[in-house]
Formats: sequence, structure tokens, C-alpha cells
Amino acid sequence: MKGTIFDLSGRSALVTGGSKGLGKAMARGFAEAGADVAICSRHEDELRCAAAEIVDGTKANCHHLVADMSRRGEADRLAEWALEAMGKVDILVNNAGANRPQAIDAITDQVWDQIVELNLTSCMALSRALIPQMRERKWGRVIHISSIMGLGSKAERDSYSATKFALHGLAKASALDVGADNVTVNCIAPGPFATDMPGLLLTDEQKQTFAEGTALGRWGQPDELVGPALLLASEAGSYITGEVLVVDGGVLSKIF
Repeated sequence: MKGTIFDLSGRSALVTGGSKGLGKAMARGFAEAGADVAICSRHEDELRCAAAEIVDGTKANCHHLVADMSRRGEADRLAEWALEAMGKVDILVNNAGANRPQAIDAITDQVWDQIVELNLTSCMALSRALIPQMRERKWGRVIHISSIMGLGSKAERDSYSATKFALHGLAKASALDVGADNVTVNCIAPGPFATDMPGLLLTDEQKQTFAEGTALGRWGQPDELVGPALLLASEAGSYITGEVLVVDGGVLSKIF
């Protein structure tokens, strides 16, 4: 891929929630495109295994750090570590997130605060910490991983949908803040992807319903998000900013 508009040689990327699922797939895609990568999650054992898989067969380096993005203050610690480990962060992917289904008349303050902190506030805080050095170098990419649940929803996804929709507004405003310094800010809104989160939350019947709700009749695989992520992380997406890129297998194309 070297020499193409998707080439990330000489770039460095930080992916939160990078030990599995979509985060690991995107980190692997960046490494294959030539970037050095840093990942974080809450579990050291998963991080070690993921780091080895991400760089296998590439010339990239993969650094990892245990961090809990639902805890205020972790963003600054993670940013400082990533800059020390890689020297710079060109690409930030705010992927860490969670979903704790509760109906509007049953949401507890604890769950609401936790989901808002992890899904939204951590994205702001980590972007705030890392964008200044992107602006100084006149190059940067920030990608928030949202969801089609930020464009539509289903019962008991109140806190999740609220935070994912808020990321769209954050990206649009931030894009205006930093565009003059050649830094882009976008969201990717995945549809049903076969990762641990829906695997734990949904019954087999619900999973089948989700599959039938797509135009393609199936769930997406994590590596199918790599192309869209590379687009927004590379020179290929240099004129895309403040946007929400929907990758949903055609879910939002269906009315009935």
C-alpha cells in the first residue's frame, strides 16, 4: 500500500478499546498500512495478545497500556503515555464504549453517568489532550466511533443513543475549530457488527432480526470497518471533515 493515498507510513495512531472487536481490526488495518499503533483497554492479558496480532507480518510497532476510559483523568494519562511511546499521535480513534440497556423510566444515575463518561466525555477529553500537537504539525485525524443508534434507536437504548448522537455534534463543531490547521474530525456510525457487545446483549433471535434488518442479510465482520477507517485516517479522506460515515450494511435504507 506504500505510495498510495491510503499509505500511513510514518504515521502513528492511538485506538482506544483496541484489544478486540472493531478497535483491534482498525489498529491492524493501520499497521498494515504502515502506521505505528498504540492501543488501550482495561485488560492487560487481552492487550498483550492483541498487540502481537496487530503487528504480525508487518513492520509496525504496537504499544499497549491498561486504561479505563470511564474514569475521569485517564485521558490525560493515556495521551501523555502515547506521546512518550510514539513521539506523536497523528490519528486518534475514540472507539472505547459500552451499552447498558435501561428504559427512560428506569435509568439509574450510576449507569447514565458511566455511559456518558465513557462514550462521550472521554472522547472529548482525549481529543482535547491530543489535538494541540496535531495542530502544531498541521496534520491530524480524529475519528469518533459512533453507531447507527445515534441516528435511530430501539427500546432501552436511551443513554447509548444519546451519547452516540452527541458525538456527531462534537465532531461537527470540532471540525470547524481545527480545520484551518489541516486536522479533520469525523464519526463512523457502524451498524450491526459481530463483536462482543451485541453478542452479550442480544439473544439468538434478536441477532437474526438484526441480520434481516440489513440490505445484505447479515452481520458485518470487524475487518469490514477497516476500509472506512483507513479512508478517514489517510490522505484519501483529506477533504472529509465534520461528517458521519454510516457503515451499516443498508440498515437505514429500509423503511419497513
